[in-house]
Amino acid sequence: MVSLKDIAAACEVSTATVSKALRDQNDISEETRERIKQMADRMGYFPNAAARALKTNESKNLGVLYEEDAGKGLTHEYFSGVLQGFKMQAEELGYDITFINTHRGKQGMSYLEHCRYRNFAGVVIVCATYSDPEVLELLNSDFPTVTIDFVHHNCTAVISNNVQGMRELIEYIMDMGHKRIAYIHGQNYSAVTKERVAAFYQVMEEHNLTVNDSYIKEGLYLEPEVAEQRTKELLQLPKPPSCIIYPDDTALIGGLNAIREMELRIPDDISVAGYDGTQYSQMLYPKVTTIQQDTSRIGKEAASRLISIIEKPKTALMERVIVEGILIKGQSVGRI
Repeated sequence: MVSLKDIAAACEVSTATVSKALRDQNDISEETRERIKQMADRMGYFPNAAARALKTNESKNLGVLYEEDAGKGLTHEYFSGVLQGFKMQAEELGYDITFINTHRGKQGMSYLEHCRYRNFAGVVIVCATYSDPEVLELLNSDFPTVTIDFVHHNCTAVISNNVQGMRELIEYIMDMGHKRIAYIHGQNYSAVTKERVAAFYQVMEEHNLTVNDSYIKEGLYLEPEVAEQRTKELLQLPKPPSCIIYPDDTALIGGLNAIREMELRIPDDISVAGYDGTQYSQMLYPKVTTIQQDTSRIGKEAASRLISIIEKPKTALMERVIVEGILIKGQSVGRI
């Protein structure tokens, strides 16, 4: 790696002069400054980010808090899309990203202390347990923070429009003639679940349809086995639903297994719909009716908003940035 001493030797000047030239100080001549800069470029010099941060108190590194409880890690299609969008936009704007160590037991640091220790310029919370005292400490601090799919009064939030997405999905199912609609939703404590369930009840009420309590069941996001069991429970009711909505496209696969095991056909005997619009769901037959979330845009918006808060703190506003999804009609919802 090229150092200041290497450039100084090549230009036959002191390292102090090289440092001044690269920092555009005015107490050296323009000719010397340009000569040193050109030599630094030819030699492939890159300033040490850590040293620069110590000198200027500025960091170009963003922390990423990602702790999802489904155990999918970076293979989680929704969050991997969000993270890729965040990474692309951050790098485009000159920032690096670092995942926050979620196993800091031996260090004895909270998330906030860890962010400051690592000298992050800001942090995005992609997925976390928001009732965790450490997460709340970070949210309530003055540390630049943006959240994904969670609204907090002290932070900018970038969220998918779960209410509108669920509304469009249910109204399409109704337009296909369905009235007996069941919903296997995600965990009750999830903010995303609460929004989608509320939207489900709102649309049903607007169409003067009574929700059968036995049609509403709690499942788990990204858990086909749980969805499979809940599907069997629904299909064994004296009057089963004509359409079942699943928490996501991955969980829906468990529903497909249960339906085929009971020798029923989709959509002739039972209709199904998912959520997220994963690539895999569109490779199935029949293609899944679902809401496709714009994960790349969610990630890019989060990066742009966070960097704006970091670079322009005096004009920063706490915003709720809503990203719309797209209804994919697919073939899994039949007409009654």
